[in-house]
Amino acid sequence: MRTIRGPGLFLAQFAGDTAPFDDLLPLAKWAASLGYEGVQIPTGDQRLFDLESAAASQDYCDDVAGSLAEAGIAITELSAHVQGQLVAVHPAYDICFDGFAPPSLRGLPAARTEWAVDEVKRSLTASRRLGLPAMAAFSGALAWPYLYPWPQRPPGLVEEAFDELARRWRPILDHAEEEGVDICFEIHPGEDLHDGVSYEMFLERVGGHPRACLLYDPSHFVLQHLDYLEFIDIYHERIRMFHVKDAELNPTGRQGVYGGYQPWLKRAGRFRSPGDGQVDFGAVFSKLTEYDFAGWAVVEWECCLKHPEDGAREGAALVKDHIIRVTDRAFDDFADAGTGRSDNRRLLGLEE
Repeated sequence: MRTIRGPGLFLAQFAGDTAPFDDLLPLAKWAASLGYEGVQIPTGDQRLFDLESAAASQDYCDDVAGSLAEAGIAITELSAHVQGQLVAVHPAYDICFDGFAPPSLRGLPAARTEWAVDEVKRSLTASRRLGLPAMAAFSGALAWPYLYPWPQRPPGLVEEAFDELARRWRPILDHAEEEGVDICFEIHPGEDLHDGVSYEMFLERVGGHPRACLLYDPSHFVLQHLDYLEFIDIYHERIRMFHVKDAELNPTGRQGVYGGYQPWLKRAGRFRSPGDGQVDFGAVFSKLTEYDFAGWAVVEWECCLKHPEDGAREGAALVKDHIIRVTDRAFDDFADAGTGRSDNRRLLGLEE
């Protein structure tokens, strides 16, 4: 077994236009002051990371990693969530998701998809240059508007959607193989890969591709009323990344999982700051440690109540408290009688 690394902090929710949140190094130093040892960097935020330079220049990557190391911070992973989302967008969401693309591509969904694919590939190349074995992404979604349909879905609709999703991702996964980097799809409502069954549908269509891995975030399972501990039992061999994010689901006679179109504050299911929700992090860390998870515990702060800076500070402490320093011996070694094979055979009645 290995000891989980951490705490790390996902920077996407903290990037801003005022210091220290508008530049990578000051933001990383701020994270270090809270007790973080690593940061997960979104590759789509130019304030923090120049993806074009990172994909093309080893010197740029060495400079970024070196400056962070001097501040006592490692890069846990890169994130291409936003670009991955744009690999597959249903037309119903075109206007909203156009805001994630460069202005020149808005209203041009085919060109936007081509740009997104290239961005994800660049993020993989940058990950390799930084010596990172895994990268985070969303899958995008073509079938999501038909999740709970009325009228019923036409026969073959979902299959066609997943065939197309696999067609778009297969060349990216092959590029990931060339770069030696896993793509960790975050299982997430709003994505076609939103639970174990949908992940398996995708995995089958990409031929069980070894680079089609998982980012585990228990908060999304709480909001779906899905067993987030058994998920680890089932998919631990594919889990390469871990977001420490919390949530709560408190259904009433008026609303449940779907939330009644309410804002986050009024939903039955809400994201909460780490430690304030219903995720049993003691059990989660134990499960991941049992299965020899080799990655980082990265706090992703999202909460409808608490200030992000307070959530970040408390999240670092929570991760430190939950990381299990693995044992190097059995707890009952003190009672070892020093017996050998011949003793064992006598104990079994196999030798006189």
